[in-house]
Amino acid sequence: MVEKSHTAGLWPTFYEPFRHLGTRMADWLSPASDAKSDENAYRITMELPGVEEKDIDVSVHEGVVTVKGEKSAEREDKGDTWFFSERQYGAFSRTFRLPADADGDKIAADLKDGVLTLSVPKASPKVAEAKKVKITKA
Repeated sequence: MVEKSHTAGLWPTFYEPFRHLGTRMADWLSPASDAKSDENAYRITMELPGVEEKDIDVSVHEGVVTVKGEKSAEREDKGDTWFFSERQYGAFSRTFRLPADADGDKIAADLKDGVLTLSVPKASPKVAEAKKVKITKA
């Protein structure tokens, strides 16, 4: 008969709160985003409070838009008998696959009041033209 150790069940219980810590940290550093479209363009908005334009990189490659940046926010409060300091630092990256009719070459980015807005115009639909095929004798 195999005897169970009293500590055998302890490790999984201890480990459980930390199991998804990496995912939670990535979600915390990953900016909240919205995507929508109208008849002319696709728009992606991202909340980036406290992030400066120089700390944001937007790129388009093979139909994928990538937004990378660095969050660095500090807050400091002082009183007569107390002191409080809070800092948040970390890199973030978000990627968005563009629809087939998006014109990634004409993407525009605007940062206002901590919100980054990406506008991607829709490509004009290509009208298929009839092509005359020459018939040759065999």
